Amino acid sequence: MSLFSTYQLNNKSLRNHMVMAPMTRCRTSQPGDIANDLMATYYAQRATAGLIITEATQISPQSQGYSFTPGIFTKKQIEGWKKVTSAIHDKGGVVFNQLWHVGRVSHPIFQQGKAPVGPSALPPIETQIWVADDGGTMLDCPTPRALSVEEIKVIVADFAQAAKNAVEAGFDGVEIHGGNGYLIDQFLRTNSNIRTDQYGGNKENRLRFLMEVISACVEAIGADKVGVRLAPYVTFKDMNCPEIVETILLASKKLQALNIAYLHLSEADWDDAPEIPLSFRKELRQYFTNTVIVAGRYDRQRAEKILLEGLADLVAFGRDFIANPDLPTRLKKGQKFSELDGNTLFGGNEKGYSDYPNYFE
Repeated sequence: MSLFSTYQLNNKSLRNHMVMAPMTRCRTSQPGDIANDLMATYYAQRATAGLIITEATQISPQSQGYSFTPGIFTKKQIEGWKKVTSAIHDKGGVVFNQLWHVGRVSHPIFQQGKAPVGPSALPPIETQIWVADDGGTMLDCPTPRALSVEEIKVIVADFAQAAKNAVEAGFDGVEIHGGNGYLIDQFLRTNSNIRTDQYGGNKENRLRFLMEVISACVEAIGADKVGVRLAPYVTFKDMNCPEIVETILLASKKLQALNIAYLHLSEADWDDAPEIPLSFRKELRQYFTNTVIVAGRYDRQRAEKILLEGLADLVAFGRDFIANPDLPTRLKKGQKFSELDGNTLFGGNEKGYSDYPNYFE
């Protein structure tokens, strides 16, 4: 299996096995956190990826944790995203919208002065969010307020409505963000979820919120249009849980039973990050037989190796896609990569966003 051969993702034909990973860039129009023409240009430039997964997108006002991240719960937001999906489709691309609720990784500045919400009233230690002011400020996340069961049901409904809105906006599907320390991940882990009701305690209970969200989205738009991102080995944002690997493996069985489009495994990508054990990859593959995407420090050699071993079907690339909109061609031809400008990752204009050279479009 070649990284550059076509792949069939249910009824969508992908031009290669490369995925543009979801990456927060904070370039929306204000007020209203609306996707815009600049974002349409940025994503269209990268449409030679087999699949694009957009930056994480708010399902409700409560779900926001960073400045200038996009939403998909108002009519203006839906209309803004139509510009993006049309631009990608005009280039022959396929695109899923990543949906999130940040939970406790937020601040009262985004919550009308109130505390953020989470499964339990436990603050994320050494965790900050970005607020746009004079050059941008990092703020510590305060102690959240524990969600009631009734409020949890509302959030499940918000995810389902956001999935419908995404389809209305022209997306080919949605990816539910269940990793990296955000709300769904907070429910999955024992160190952030100490509830004693049906959403806490044993693995089945801690999985309940995830499964209710996925089930609601499947019912809303169809299983073939729903993927999920999970991150068992990512522990930043104070998410080191001793039971998370077993919990994720149990989740993979349940997700396969729902026949969703894919499972996206987010791997830690810092220099001394833990390696994912081969035994976990094999067990996950045994339980989840639909499409598996992996993301984290992959180059061409590592990507083709994991595809050849049958442990993944698609490989996602993150920062390499920022500075190299023509990444698939550069990898295939062995061309030198453009250098990433790390100072322009969050917020700003076209500089460090849509102005990177695209030699092979």
